Amino acid sequence: MKKNHNRKPDWLKVKFPAGKKYAEIDRYHRQQGLHSVCRSAACPNQGECWSKGTATFMILGDSCSRLCRFCNVASRELLPPDPAEPAKVARAIAELELQHAVITSVTRDDLADGGASQFVALVEEIRQQAGSCRIELLIPDLCGNWHALHQILAAEPDILGHNIETVPRLYPEVRPGASYQRSLQLLQESKQHSPRILTKSGLMLGMGETREETLQVMQDLRAHGCQLLTLGQYLAPSTAHYPIARYVPPEEFTDLAAAGRDFGFSHVEAGPLVRSSYHAEEQFNDSRGAIDG
Repeated sequence: MKKNHNRKPDWLKVKFPAGKKYAEIDRYHRQQGLHSVCRSAACPNQGECWSKGTATFMILGDSCSRLCRFCNVASRELLPPDPAEPAKVARAIAELELQHAVITSVTRDDLADGGASQFVALVEEIRQQAGSCRIELLIPDLCGNWHALHQILAAEPDILGHNIETVPRLYPEVRPGASYQRSLQLLQESKQHSPRILTKSGLMLGMGETREETLQVMQDLRAHGCQLLTLGQYLAPSTAHYPIARYVPPEEFTDLAAAGRDFGFSHVEAGPLVRSSYHAEEQFNDSRGAIDG
C-alpha cells in the first residue's frame, strides 16, 4: 500500500514568491484574465520562474476533459474556445518582453481537433506581436489525431512537447483515458513529420515506479525521437489525488540525468523541483543544432 507523505524533505522546500517581475506577471494574469499552469497546476517553481520573467501560459480554458489523478487542473463545465485568447496571450508575451514563451493547454477531447486550431492561431499571433520570442508548445495527445498534430507542426513552434508523465504500468491508475503508446507515437510522428522542430517530454517520479521501469521509458522516448527530457518529483496536490509513494533524493535525479545523456538526449533537466517548463530557455540553448532525432 502506498504511503501518503505529508512531510516534505528539505530539498523540496522553496522560497516564498517575491520580486518586482513576479509581482508584474502576477498582476498581469489577474488583470487580463489569463490562465497560467504555474498557478493552476500548483507548480513549486512559480516564484523562481516568475521572478526571472518566465511563465507558462495555459490556453483553452481552465477545465480539463479528463480526470488524471495526479493533476490539479479542475474537471468541470467545458466552455467553447475563446476566439480572442490567442491575441490576448500574444499581447501579454509581447508586453512582458518574454524571450521564451511556453504554452500548454488543458486536454479537450470534446473538440474535434483537440484544440489544435487554437495552438496554431496563438503561434501565428506570437510571431506577429513578439517575433523574436521562441515558442515552446506542450500539447495533449489529441486523441491520436495526426492531421491536427500536423497543423500544429506546420505553424513551426521551436519546441513541441508532450509529457509521457509516468511508466506504462501506472497508466490505468494515474492516467485513465490516456495511452502510453499513443503518447510515444505522437512524439515519433512529430519528429518524422517535422525533423527540425525539437521534441520534448517529461516524467514524474515517486509514484511507485521502479528504476528499471524509468530507464525503459527513457529508452522508449529516445527510440521515438524525443530529444529533450525533464524528470521531477511528483507532488500530490491534495489527499484526494494519487498518493506519493516516495520522495526521490537529488542524487538519484543526478544519476538518471547521466543515464539520459548516455541514451542520447540532447538535454536532460532532472531534479526534485523540475517541471516541464523549468529552465526551458536554457534547455533550448543547450540543444541548438540537435535536429538529428
